[in-house]
Amino acid sequence: MSFPTPGPKQELEQGLTFTPKFDQYGLIPAIAQDHQTGQVLMLAYMTAEALAKTLELGQAVYYSRSRQELWHKGATSGQYQIVHQILTDCDQDALILRIEQLGGGACHTGANSCFYRAVPLGQTPENSKLTPVSDPD
Repeated sequence: MSFPTPGPKQELEQGLTFTPKFDQYGLIPAIAQDHQTGQVLMLAYMTAEALAKTLELGQAVYYSRSRQELWHKGATSGQYQIVHQILTDCDQDALILRIEQLGGGACHTGANSCFYRAVPLGQTPENSKLTPVSDPD
């Protein structure tokens, strides 16, 4: 499946045609967000094929940059992501997947979210120490 080519800026920003803009590597960033709480769970990337499969299955399918292959989230771990809604930003070059996380946390570490450490503000980079944050259920 291929998506329509993005048109003029006005159509891209105000139109109702879904024309995702993939980067020079054929990827688009996709943020997975809990559909009930709004908590950001993870950031991944999608190719056109991964996005098409996500739309078809109603489950998140990403592209693994390290393995260079499609990654159906949960296919091996059981930690599926059921997609309730996909949002695109004004430029259609980033996505938010509002999902229901099944089978445990979204992170490969077992955490509910991949974002479980805070970066301190007001410090120099060489003195910055990450601070663990609570993992809301």
